[in-house]
Amino acid sequence: MAEKLIKLPDVGEGVAEAELVEWHVNVGDLVREDMVLAAVMTGKATVEIPSPVEGEVIFRHGEIGDVIATGTVILKIRIAGEGNEGEEPEVEDGFGDEEPQVTSAISPVAALEKSSEKQVEPLKPKAEIVASPPLAKPLPHPIGAPRAEGEKPLAPPAVRLRAKEAGIDLRQVPGTGPAGRITHEDLDAFLNSQGGGTTVATGLQPNKAVQEVKVVGLRRRIAEKMALSKSRIPHITYVEEIDMTALEELRMRMNGTQKPGRPKLTILPFLMRAMVKAIAEQPGINALYDDEAGIIRQYGGVHIGIAAQTPSGLVVPVVKHAEARDIFDCAREVARLSDAAKNGTALREELSGSTITISSLGAMGGIVSTPVINHPEVAIIGVNKLAVRPHWDGTQFVPRKMMNLSSSFDHRVIDGWDAASFVQRLKALMETPALIFVEE
Repeated sequence: MAEKLIKLPDVGEGVAEAELVEWHVNVGDLVREDMVLAAVMTGKATVEIPSPVEGEVIFRHGEIGDVIATGTVILKIRIAGEGNEGEEPEVEDGFGDEEPQVTSAISPVAALEKSSEKQVEPLKPKAEIVASPPLAKPLPHPIGAPRAEGEKPLAPPAVRLRAKEAGIDLRQVPGTGPAGRITHEDLDAFLNSQGGGTTVATGLQPNKAVQEVKVVGLRRRIAEKMALSKSRIPHITYVEEIDMTALEELRMRMNGTQKPGRPKLTILPFLMRAMVKAIAEQPGINALYDDEAGIIRQYGGVHIGIAAQTPSGLVVPVVKHAEARDIFDCAREVARLSDAAKNGTALREELSGSTITISSLGAMGGIVSTPVINHPEVAIIGVNKLAVRPHWDGTQFVPRKMMNLSSSFDHRVIDGWDAASFVQRLKALMETPALIFVEE
């Protein structure tokens, strides 16, 4: 038998390490060729590592959340054949607790050990390799004493049904069966102890369980990015309400008369085009601040990040060069990138390079928010919920479709006056949406 060494591959140019976010196999598992063994994350992109061979996993290195260097051996798979595949004689695996290979003459003792190592039993299913030890019968709990914190009650389905109908928490019922299993007799004794069987327990018991969730993968990246942003950037948030009635009428009309092949328009493409026009007047908003070098880099290209919620967490796909896209092209690119982000197929270059970000929770956007700037950008535009609200037109209250923009700015480089001027320009463009299409 031989061993195949599985090393962490080079998952991208210039990437020297990756975070282990998922194991798909354990030691002792039988694996097939092309079966996914593990998943690692670089940046915000997840890469799966398939098995190049068929065999049995005999070694696994690393825990979920560990950052592992490229080229490190993470798995060993026992395969049929002679010689160890993927192993370089003059280079060690890189683990201090393993013995280096000896290339000199083999002593009689070493030869005996080597011959015994070759007597490997044929591969067996996991159920035959690992046998469960017999369960010992513990001492029964004293009547009325609750179980230890975190201990789960053992009971057959019929007993569980009776307890559920009676409103009894089985964690409070002592079991006298094997391994503390709760029987019908145990349930009857508990009912009698609560008042001769005449009083039914409410089932309301304090839940003292504590679950520890390790922060790994995308959630850890988000935590690090948010902590960096809040620790380095003094935020100033400016909120303004916008009358969206005219824009909504235009949007509905454009969607109702759109040509085949054109995407459906949401509010975002209109906002993106308004941002392009406003940024042309205030280029300092479309910038990155290198606070280590003390340099502000203003960009001509408007690369708008769209904060998107995915099953794994928040990611920010980027619409590159919004200044060169019309409103339909913006809508098409937002839809494509959002789908890619939710499906986990977005490329690394599609999740980086933004110069300004939009944060929108749609119908859950609330009235006001305080969005956190996407470091090292200097501004983020927060879209709140669109709702019909009474609006004073000078003579009376009329129903209008209103929406707030809650926008944050880096107060080190953006003064309050500049922030307000930028948002007011967005307000003017969106309240008179024809201006968005006027070329100046």
